[in-house]
Order: sequence, then C-alpha cells, then structure tokens
Amino acid sequence: MMRLIYTITQQGKGKQMAQTVLLSVSCADRTGLVADVAGELFNLGANLGDTAFSVLGTGAELTSLCDLPDDVTSSEVEEKLKSLDHMKTAEVSVTPFDLSTMAGPEGDITHIISVKGGDRPGLIARLCEVFVQFKVNVVRLNSRKTPGSKAPKYEIIFSVSIPDKAENSCLATVTNTAGELSLSCQWEKLETG
Repeated sequence: MMRLIYTITQQGKGKQMAQTVLLSVSCADRTGLVADVAGELFNLGANLGDTAFSVLGTGAELTSLCDLPDDVTSSEVEEKLKSLDHMKTAEVSVTPFDLSTMAGPEGDITHIISVKGGDRPGLIARLCEVFVQFKVNVVRLNSRKTPGSKAPKYEIIFSVSIPDKAENSCLATVTNTAGELSLSCQWEKLETG
C-alpha cells in the first residue's frame, strides 16, 4: 500500500475558504493520478487537509478533507475531476464534512504494528478485537495480499493510538495473537511531541 499526504496552501489567491468537504475518488490506478487530482484541486483554489491514497488491486482510491473557496461548488469539483484524462469512469463524490478537521488525542499515532503471514478469513477482525480490549484506536489500516510460493501472503500495517497504561499489555497480546495464527508481528513506537 502506498499512502501520500498532500497539503497545498493558497498563498496570494485571496479566496475565502467557506466549506469543508470530503472528497472520494475511486478509479483505475495509473501513474500521475495523484498529481492530476491534486493539480486540478489547486486550480480550483482548494486546500487539501488530511489525505490518503491507496492502490487497491488495479484500482486506486483517494480520500481527502478539502477546504473549498466559497465560490466553488461540490458539483463543480466533481465535474472538473471527471473531465481529467482517464477519469471518465471514475467514481467521484464530494460531500459536506461537518465534523472537526482536527483529530483529537486518539488520532495521534503512537505505534506502527506490522503483521505478516498466510491469509485467512477473520484475520483483521481477530487482531482488532485485541485493540478494542485495550481501548486502542486504529488511526490507519493498510493490508495487502501478495502471491507466495505455496499460498498468498498477507501483510497488515496498523497505525494505532495506544493509551500509555495499556502499551505493554496490548503489544504482548497482539504479538501472542499473531503467533497463535502463525503470523509474525513487529512493532515500532513513534516519538511523540
């Protein structure tokens, strides 16, 4: 999985940002897709906030919180993006976003946890049950299935917010759960502050 974060500021444009929207684009993957979408949004005067991009099989998905100038409508953004080369069949959705654009403390990533091994149904559910047990918030989740010599391999990368008092117990339980499923587990604690 690939994740790109873009922040574009509108210096000197003089446009007042009046609305925050959630932009979702789903289409066939291709080189230059993110550049084209980000460039068109820049031309419209949009300011991108939290943004995620992922390749999903031969498709791609981009989601972003965008501040739009007061004179740009959601339908105008949809039309402009669908007019881009290779975007004619894309699914583009621009909807009002009425929640806060600033994440609370549960949105701060404290650990990156990587679990690898053979694929099996219910894998993500089992691991996420551990997170619920320790009141861990999953901030981002990326998973990828790749061909293996005998069977497909699966990797899940969790970006999580673990409460300080639950850190050791949570990480030990995730590692044990992965081991019970014949999976490897590695984690990294991120520096905060």
